[in-house]
Amino acid sequence: MRPSTLAFAAGSGLLLALGLSIPAARGDAKAPTIAVDEIKEGMKGYGLTVFHGYTPERFDVEVIGVLHNFRPAQDLILVKTPHPRLNITKNVQGMSGSPIFLDNGRLAGAYAYSLRTFMIEPVAGITPIAPMLTELHRPLPPGFWPLEGQPPLPNGASTAHHAMRTATQFDGVPGSYDLSDHAKALATRFSGNAPNDARIVSATTPVMVGGLGTNAIATLAPLLSPLGLEMLQAGGGQTSSQTEPVPDHYVDGGSIGVQMARGDVSMFGFGTVTKTEGTRLCGFGHPMMQAGDTALPAAIPRVMWIYASEQHSFKVGEAAKSLGALVGDRQSAVVVDETKRAPTFPLHLEVRGVTGAPKTTWNVEIGEEKFMSAALSAAVVSSAIEATVSERRDISWTMKSRVTIRGHAPIEVEDFGIAIGGMPETGEWLSSRVVRTVGEALNNPWDNVHVEGIQATLELKYERDVYRLRGVDLIDPIVDAGEKARVVLHLRPFSGPEITRSAEIQIPPELAGKDVEVEVVPGYEVVPDVAPPENLDQLLANATRATLRAKTIVMQIKMPTQGVVFGGHVAPRLPSFALDALRPTTSDVAPEVIASYVRSLVPVDQYVDGRDKVKIKVRAKLR
Repeated sequence: MRPSTLAFAAGSGLLLALGLSIPAARGDAKAPTIAVDEIKEGMKGYGLTVFHGYTPERFDVEVIGVLHNFRPAQDLILVKTPHPRLNITKNVQGMSGSPIFLDNGRLAGAYAYSLRTFMIEPVAGITPIAPMLTELHRPLPPGFWPLEGQPPLPNGASTAHHAMRTATQFDGVPGSYDLSDHAKALATRFSGNAPNDARIVSATTPVMVGGLGTNAIATLAPLLSPLGLEMLQAGGGQTSSQTEPVPDHYVDGGSIGVQMARGDVSMFGFGTVTKTEGTRLCGFGHPMMQAGDTALPAAIPRVMWIYASEQHSFKVGEAAKSLGALVGDRQSAVVVDETKRAPTFPLHLEVRGVTGAPKTTWNVEIGEEKFMSAALSAAVVSSAIEATVSERRDISWTMKSRVTIRGHAPIEVEDFGIAIGGMPETGEWLSSRVVRTVGEALNNPWDNVHVEGIQATLELKYERDVYRLRGVDLIDPIVDAGEKARVVLHLRPFSGPEITRSAEIQIPPELAGKDVEVEVVPGYEVVPDVAPPENLDQLLANATRATLRAKTIVMQIKMPTQGVVFGGHVAPRLPSFALDALRPTTSDVAPEVIASYVRSLVPVDQYVDGRDKVKIKVRAKLR
C-alpha cells in the first residue's frame, strides 16, 4: 500500500474515533436490525447524534448487558458511550432517540434512558428497535386525518382535526374547566413520569423556551413536569439567519423538535430521530407525553451546544424549519409524518397604555392541544405584561379577548387585575376567563372543535384602579313589601377623599313580615344563574355569561324560594308546588335545584374590593 493510502486510512480512522461528522442519510426500510436476544455483553458499535448544527456524528458504544422486562413487553439494553464530549456531559437530554448500531451496522435501538442524576460515567439505556418499528408502522385511526372542511394542502399534505379523546383530556364536568385542576389531574394520571433519582428513567424531554418571562416559566414548569417535560429558558425561537443550509428532510440521527408554540413566544421539545422510512420516522425511544394519537407541529432544529451538568446535561438549540407533525406518542417512541400538518391557532395581543413599552404587539402560533393550548395562552399574556411593566409599581390591567371557534359566533370575555407594588402573579392567568374558554372548548365531550384564533387587547395603567368598600348605610331601615330599599355605599379610592353612591333594590312582595339580609358584593364575584351545558353551543354561550360586569357593585337578596335548571333553561324562582310537580316519577333525571336571588347592579368606574351586608325589616304594604 502506498504511503498516501496509509495516511488517508489512518486519517479516516482518526475522524471516526473522534466522533466527527459523517454524511447524513435518509432511512432505508430494509436496513438490517439486530434482535435483543442476539445482543451480548461486550459487543461494540456506534451511535449517531447531532453535537452541533444539523449533521449527525458518531460516538462509540459498548454493551454492558440487557435488562429483560424493563417495561411491559419491552427490554432495555445498557451500554457505555465513551466519547470526548459524552465523557463530560454523561447522559444528555435531547439525545433521546439517537440510533445505536451493533454488529457491523445493525440497528439495535434508541438512546433513551439513564440514572436520572449525578451520573459519574457515560452509561445509557437503549430502547430496542422492535417496539419502535411497531409504533412507526401503526396506522392512524380512521377520521383523525385529514380535517374535514379544510382547504386542500399542497403536495398531498393533510391536517388533523385533533379533537378525539387523548391522554391529556380534562375529565371534569362540562362548564367547570379550570387549568389548575386539569394540571393536577394530569399529574396523577402521569405519576409514572415524576422524577425519581433512585431509578432508571427516560431522559426527560428538554423543552426549549424563548420569549417567556421568568414568572411565566416558574408557573408553567411544575404543570408540565409530570408530563415528562422539563422547561429550559434557553431560547428556542425559529431562527431566521442560517450559517449552513437546513436539511429538507429528517435523517437518522438528526434532531427533531415538537413545536408547542412559535413566534414571539416559542416552545419546542428536543429529541433525536431513530429511524426514517419514507415520509415517516420514529424517535425519542420513550414517550414525550404518552398522549397516544396526537397532533403537534414538528420542526428540524439546529443544535448550538450541549450544556454539561452534574445532574443532567442537555442540548440547546433553535427550530430552523417547521416540517410535518407529531402523530404518535407512546411508550417506546414518538412518530412524526412529514406530510401532515397539525392544527394551530394564532394569538394576537395588543398592549396599550404604557408609553415607550419595548414591545406592544405579540403574535404567537399555539399548537391545538387539550392541555397545552390553555397553559400557553396564559403564559403568553403573563409574559407580555412582564416584558411591558417589570418595575415594582402599582399596576391595573384589563384585557378584552375575542376567542373564535370554527362554526360558532365569537366569544368575547374580559379579564382584569390589580398588582400592588409590582408584577401580577402569573398564577392569576391560570384561572382567567380567556384561558377557561379555550380549555372548555378543546375539552368539550360532544363535538370536534378548532380554535381559529384569539384577538386580545391589554390595557395597562400605573395606578390602583380600585375602590375599597368601607361600609353601607341604610336610608330606610323599614321598607314596605314591593317597594325599594335605599342605601348609601361608602367607597374609598387608593388616594383622595371618600366618595358615596346611592343605590336601591326592589323588595319582592313575598318577603313581607321578614327580616331580610342584603349582601353588597363586587360584580366580578357574582356568578349568574346559567344552566349546565348539554351541548357545545350551550357551553360556549355560557362562557360569555361566566360573571357579571366587572366594574359593578351587586346588591342581592337570597330568596326563600328556589329555582331550577333543566334542559338548558333556568327558572330562577318557582313556588314549592311547582318544584313538586317537576319531580319525575318514572325517571331519575330531575331538574337541578338552585338558590334564587333578587339582584340590583350599581355601575362604578373602578373595580371594587370588599363586601358588606345590611338587614332590612320588611312590613306588609298597607291597603
